[in-house]
Amino acid sequence: MRFRLVTILLLLSSVSHADVIQTVKLALFQNDFSRANSELQTYQAQHGTDAAYLEAQSWVARAYLSANQLDQAENLAKQTESQAHQLLQRRALDAEPHLPMALGAVLEVQAQALALRGHNAQAAALLRRNLATYRTTSIRARLQKNLNMLGLAGQPAPALSTTQYLGIRPTPLSQLRGSPVLLFFWAHWCADCKQEGPVITQLNSEFAGRGLKVEAPTQLYGYAAYGEDTAPKDELAYIGRVWQHYYPGLQEVPVPVSKTNFDNYGASTTPTLVLLDRSGRVLLYHPGLMSYEELRTAIERVM
Repeated sequence: MRFRLVTILLLLSSVSHADVIQTVKLALFQNDFSRANSELQTYQAQHGTDAAYLEAQSWVARAYLSANQLDQAENLAKQTESQAHQLLQRRALDAEPHLPMALGAVLEVQAQALALRGHNAQAAALLRRNLATYRTTSIRARLQKNLNMLGLAGQPAPALSTTQYLGIRPTPLSQLRGSPVLLFFWAHWCADCKQEGPVITQLNSEFAGRGLKVEAPTQLYGYAAYGEDTAPKDELAYIGRVWQHYYPGLQEVPVPVSKTNFDNYGASTTPTLVLLDRSGRVLLYHPGLMSYEELRTAIERVM
């Protein structure tokens, strides 16, 4: 009986941890900062400053940034970072998902707030410093994404690892000089990627005859359908089935499979779209969805 009681209490505790994040996000969606902060205070009084609390608090910092309340965003982000460092004194960053989500978010908030103030060099320095610290953790790609957003445009594109791939063998980017290249970073679980697929298909059809090359990097995530853990070989086969089913018009596009590519390009958001000019320099770096019209306009610039 005692074991069952402890189990029930643990389950209730885990539910409350998840609930505070969703409750705070709902309040922020309704632009109710007062209620979001009140929910945080109530949770902290009951559970202390744990990882779930910090993730919920990071959403408030992100909301302040979106509302252009830069002082509040920066102050809360720095506070959350300091609290995260206290937790890191007795646990690893990736021991569970809440703490890396929180820390990655508030470092992003600080960098973006600096950039919005016109302090790009300081923002880049902050990101590089934390990249050195967290290079072997799950937040590396997120930090690299933000660094790329500040300064990858105009720079030579990082090479792609092409050792593992689906479909036809990918051509190294160094051998595609002279042709514009569109990189479509996608994930097998990503609904937005499936939404972007027809856009990529249409533009590939329109511009392939004029020299455009498309490659579609992805990576293994350790799970397949319904989030079930799976071995790399089985996940690769699953990715192949997803690619065939949801992207039928892109079957002649090579699909490099490598976490290194995602880390180097900072593709923590999927889709991430990267457009290279004929000299192999990055013309466009865009985490997230792009409309047909937006992406077509960018491609026309390099044709």
